[in-house]
Amino acid sequence: MKGYWLPVLHSHLPFVKHPEYDYFLEEHWLFEAVSEAYIPLLMKMKALADEGIDFRLTISITPPLLEMLSDGYLTEEYLKHLDKLIELSGKEVDRLSNDGDFLPVARFYNERFREIKSFFEGFLNCNVLNGYRHFRDSGHLEIITCGATHSFLPLLGVNPKAVEVQIRVAVDSHTRHFGEPPRGIWLPECAYAEGLDRVLKEHGLSFFFLDSHGLMNGRPTPRYSVYAPVYTVNGVAAFGRDPLSSKQVWDASEGYPGDFTYRDFYRDAGFDLDFDYIKPYISPDGTRTFTGIKYHRITGPTDAKAPYDPVAAREKALEHAVHFHTDRERQVESLLTLMDRPPVVVSPYDAELFGHWWFEGPEFLYDLFREIHGKGVLEAITPTEYLNLHPRNQVVSPSPSSWGYEGYYDVWLNNDNDWIYRHLHYMADRMVDLANRHFTETDRLKIRVLNQLARELLLAQSSDWAFLMTTKTAAEYSAKRTKEHILNFNKLIEGLLADNIDTSLLEWLEYKNSIFEDLDFRVYASRHDSST
Repeated sequence: MKGYWLPVLHSHLPFVKHPEYDYFLEEHWLFEAVSEAYIPLLMKMKALADEGIDFRLTISITPPLLEMLSDGYLTEEYLKHLDKLIELSGKEVDRLSNDGDFLPVARFYNERFREIKSFFEGFLNCNVLNGYRHFRDSGHLEIITCGATHSFLPLLGVNPKAVEVQIRVAVDSHTRHFGEPPRGIWLPECAYAEGLDRVLKEHGLSFFFLDSHGLMNGRPTPRYSVYAPVYTVNGVAAFGRDPLSSKQVWDASEGYPGDFTYRDFYRDAGFDLDFDYIKPYISPDGTRTFTGIKYHRITGPTDAKAPYDPVAAREKALEHAVHFHTDRERQVESLLTLMDRPPVVVSPYDAELFGHWWFEGPEFLYDLFREIHGKGVLEAITPTEYLNLHPRNQVVSPSPSSWGYEGYYDVWLNNDNDWIYRHLHYMADRMVDLANRHFTETDRLKIRVLNQLARELLLAQSSDWAFLMTTKTAAEYSAKRTKEHILNFNKLIEGLLADNIDTSLLEWLEYKNSIFEDLDFRVYASRHDSST
């Protein structure tokens, strides 16, 4: 073995739950991710394990995603979603019975949706987290956490308690769902600011990840570039992203997912088929939506897309896996001449890329681990395994950074979204004040209000809303969600201070915004009490 490959998949979606509607478009973000990314990845992990192929993956699962994957209402809605896909794909097999080009694709989807449902109900027992627990227990998977609601931590730092609670609640949530605390964290948006490592250390976290420049612009410059972790001044390990392996997957023009053989993401039956025919499978208000049935391959920069060929795409995924593995072997052999230890190539990606955006991504990873297995040059590894093998590392103070556009904070603080922060800072200050004043509160109703205030604050802090405002993707929904949590917070405080609590509002918010059921508002208190 000459070097290590450390793949990291960051799994995250904002908390979206709308039981007040029979159908809610944004809930389908979760359903699409489960069907197209999370379950296909777990199915490939099981195939590897069944074949005796050793593999290692590090997966971050954010607390909002943990909460949604464990939610009974959303699970029921997901099963309804799956049944609709099976029904639609069955109708498509009948509709295309005489179409030699597209009938094989329709059959492929019908079989695939049935396999996904069988895997979900069988191996996973209707909970995706069971799959992650299984592969963690078998030693193939290291699961790490993220910020409680994926907030952009450097921009909350005017109130240190707001940052500390994001980390504390994340660790608590992870521990509740997985039975043990996380060893590491994916900082939301890879966003780092000086002093954040101290908060991580205080909550038992031993490593995190940075984009390349966050490490390379550190003081002093890392002697091994991004090919070995460093320790911060507070003793937390920082792993830097390798730009070469990232570009091969992420780059819009050169990355593997753009190959013309692969499935085209944007050509979907929900937009292409006759409206009356597809109407039962799109939004009830008539808005056309993605169904997940996509009949065309990328083909090229043309609207005349060729039919998708799953067999050819599968072969292309194997070709790219072999290419990626060969490049990593050459990379570590070159790095070995410059280092006194085996280099570690850190490749972090959004988990949703694999299967959702890049349909063949799970096949690529499956083939890649098969390529690595037993070859002896490159070995997949997790952060904890690496640090156990190489506990002595250089001390560096990382640079403030993120993995957003231009590498700093601009995506989350600009003219489109800067209005949110005065509210978030005000809410955090009020929450700290209320937690201190009500620290010994015994009135059960007031405690419920204070706990829900904490939930509304955490949900408002999600970095997704600022991001989507910048990208103009679901910008209206993102602004609405932010304002909704601000309004909920203010209404609850008004009732608390007037001693006139609206119990119907409280009960509804506890059901709808049900994240972190064990949350205790006292996490925001600056005082401590041994009895709590």
